[in-house]
Amino acid sequence: MSNTFESNTILNKLPKHLKQFIKPQNYKDYSAIDQAVWRYVMRKNVDFLKTVAHESYLQGLKQTGISINHIPNMYGMNRILKEIGWAAVAVDGFIPPNAFMEFQAYNVLVIASDIRQLEHIEYTPAPDIIHEGAGHAPIIANPEYAEYLRRFGEIGSKAISSAKDYELYEAVRHLSIIKEAPNSSEEEIASAELKVEELQQNMGKPSEMALIRNLHWWTVEYGLTGTIENPKIYGAGLLSSIGESAWCMTDAVKKLPYTIDAAYKDFDITKPQPQLYVTPDFAHLSLVLEEFANTMALRCGGLSGIKKLIDSKALGTIEMSTGLQISGVFTHVIENNGNPIYVQTSGETALAYREKELVGHDINAHKSGFGSPIGKLKGINLAIEDMSPRDLAAYHIYEERITTLEFEGGITVSGKIITGKRNLRGKIILISFTDCTVTHGKTVLFKPEWGIYDMAIGKEVVSAFSGPADLNSFNLITHVPSTKTIHVKKSNSRLDLEELYQQVRDYREGKNRSISRTKVLEQLIEKHPNDWLLPVELYELACISNETKLSEAILEHLEHLKQHRPEVGKLIDDGIGIIEKGAIIK
Repeated sequence: MSNTFESNTILNKLPKHLKQFIKPQNYKDYSAIDQAVWRYVMRKNVDFLKTVAHESYLQGLKQTGISINHIPNMYGMNRILKEIGWAAVAVDGFIPPNAFMEFQAYNVLVIASDIRQLEHIEYTPAPDIIHEGAGHAPIIANPEYAEYLRRFGEIGSKAISSAKDYELYEAVRHLSIIKEAPNSSEEEIASAELKVEELQQNMGKPSEMALIRNLHWWTVEYGLTGTIENPKIYGAGLLSSIGESAWCMTDAVKKLPYTIDAAYKDFDITKPQPQLYVTPDFAHLSLVLEEFANTMALRCGGLSGIKKLIDSKALGTIEMSTGLQISGVFTHVIENNGNPIYVQTSGETALAYREKELVGHDINAHKSGFGSPIGKLKGINLAIEDMSPRDLAAYHIYEERITTLEFEGGITVSGKIITGKRNLRGKIILISFTDCTVTHGKTVLFKPEWGIYDMAIGKEVVSAFSGPADLNSFNLITHVPSTKTIHVKKSNSRLDLEELYQQVRDYREGKNRSISRTKVLEQLIEKHPNDWLLPVELYELACISNETKLSEAILEHLEHLKQHRPEVGKLIDDGIGIIEKGAIIK
């Protein structure tokens, strides 16, 4: 198995921490059964979706190089996707939400390269190449929608998660994996479902990531567009589900106008959705996204933004009004009258300005955390950042001076000023002290023996977001999924069945016309009497060749199958129906 992937100009721009999620597609690992599953779903979907999908869908299939008859080779897809400024990569199932969104921000589709089992042909909770390749890829050929997707990734990747979000992500990933694994027991699945259900019921106040993930679900995954009375499908989850795409068009599914209220409507990934949201057009999606972004700590900052980062227990960043950015794991904030007056990180912390790390202020300089006052000096209306050099000198904020700075809220900083750093506009953004003591009332926040004290300058926190300001400040190559997609060793019976599928595929593609389809049918009935998809494929070939006797034998077998396996009856009928009405897409 290869451990490399084919890159291109778009993928070359990805930061290293995203590349750690990419895996090779290993196209040769797809069996003839996998190819038949893809072909069946695509033929049925296109036959139905041509009347109910957004007009960009069918055109997008052609523009993005998605074949009806073959699982797409995504690095062949990339040669076509680059014409619309996008690329695709293979990943192993669900990846962390922030990473998923960040890929979108770089115009990259993440595609779970595994394909659903034949037994789960109508729907799988696990992301697979049918969902990603046939669902997401075609619609990005629409420029307005593609920009919405990119912008969503840009904003969504900055959304702050809660500690429980990470736990839920791992539980959902585990559930999706074992539900799709062929050897999972009912007890294992029930236990995993219970775990997800318990977590969902005890999430507490939803985080920014939880809310924006809802918006993603009700648009990118399960969105409808047009009017309530006559909606069209554009969501990838619907475009790739041969069961739900038809069901969602019925009155059984409630249709609601798409607004920001959708952010507060949770979803269950394991069940069909009881309601869906309809956007009048793709431009409206962007309006709602910006409306939501205005509520995020990314744009609001303040005490609430700091508290969101503390609750996340993960790497995040705050930005001061001077533009100075502090990145680390935030653990404590002191507040006064609803405003933050001191903030503290724990462990490795880095300082940056405009997403570029400040020289001398990397994680080695701040190994044990970073703390700083926020706000104005007591009794002085002019903020430090707005002081001229003359003002700074007047208040003893000057190199080599011993000074005491008392901030509103009671933070006091006393020590000898070493130096300061200014931004490009000349505003001072950082002051360094030696022999420094920092207190809040009787609480000592920094002692002289701890070394140099670096004090961030800013009268307020204007932004707070997930992740570091400068991606190069931290080692982000740390992703180790708790569970990996399960691939079991194939039985001899399964290998024999795959060989029969391969023979039929080779015959259809003209690679071997000497194969006896009658003999294949006989072997199938004898050794694999419960398989339904290969007889449907054989029936198509018999119809094309006008072989009445073989067609009748196949139909007789399929009727027998429907009686003994009623759960596949509709799948058989739908497959025959597409063949008989001439919907043979080449």
